[in-house]
Amino acid sequence: MGHDHGAPSAAAGTLSGTYRRRLLITIGISAFITVLQVVGGLLSGSLALLADAAHSLTDAIGVALALGAITLAQRAPTPRRTFGFYRVEIFSAVLNALLLLGIFAWVVFSAVRRFDEPVEVRGGLTLVVAVLGLLANLVGLWLLRDAKERSLNLRGAYLEVLGDALGSVAVIVGALVVLLTGWDAADPVAALAIGLLIVPRAWSLLRDAGHVLLEATPQDTDLAVVRAHLLAEPGVVDVHDLHAWTVTSGMPVLTAHVVVEPGTLGAEDLGPLLHRLQDCLGDHFDIAHSTLQLEPVGHGEG
Repeated sequence: MGHDHGAPSAAAGTLSGTYRRRLLITIGISAFITVLQVVGGLLSGSLALLADAAHSLTDAIGVALALGAITLAQRAPTPRRTFGFYRVEIFSAVLNALLLLGIFAWVVFSAVRRFDEPVEVRGGLTLVVAVLGLLANLVGLWLLRDAKERSLNLRGAYLEVLGDALGSVAVIVGALVVLLTGWDAADPVAALAIGLLIVPRAWSLLRDAGHVLLEATPQDTDLAVVRAHLLAEPGVVDVHDLHAWTVTSGMPVLTAHVVVEPGTLGAEDLGPLLHRLQDCLGDHFDIAHSTLQLEPVGHGEG
């Protein structure tokens, strides 16, 4: 493996780019569900359907943001943006989470008003629309089934669709209670359940995106272990100023100052040492982009 001095190539793209077509289909599904649930909610008087429609709308917006971020991320790096637009994916994930929290606040407010001012709900129509919405969401989940572990941006899109599917289940349960018992308050209760489903997902997405934006060490990287591996290479005396962070999902980077034995910095030794260090980072820690400064013993002292 050669020593990588520059930013990742645009041709490499991001993990999310593989799923562009699937995201387009998911946007269409979310848009269809939104229209279906708005019409159904207005005709049936179901707040749960309207809440799920609002959630579906944020799904469509969130996935569209993810798709836009992916498109920007494919643009080639420039001298002013040496890592290109990869970080846009993380900002998109943050915006997704904020949209979810906004929907949660609206759902809670509307449900509390329904308890004070009950509305008659047509349970049969609500049930039919909710089942159709659930089936459509299951298609979306299938399209993104293998994406959630590979990209924070795609994870956000997957969680949006999963939350909407669970929301449809809540609407179905509420509609069945209305049909079987005549208790119309089951509908705003289902709406509250949809709202509560949103919070853990939004928080998880915000936490992980914040971890990247703060340039914290990747969660699966132990710098003490990295340092030990580098020190085990022949000719390496010390490692300091060791830093690792994530540019975007699936793209960890690392920098370090590596102190080497006297005489190791000769032209005939420099290339092989760099290759060994780079191979160590790539093979053991899946870090393909690293910048290593080799220093002789005593450099910077005094």
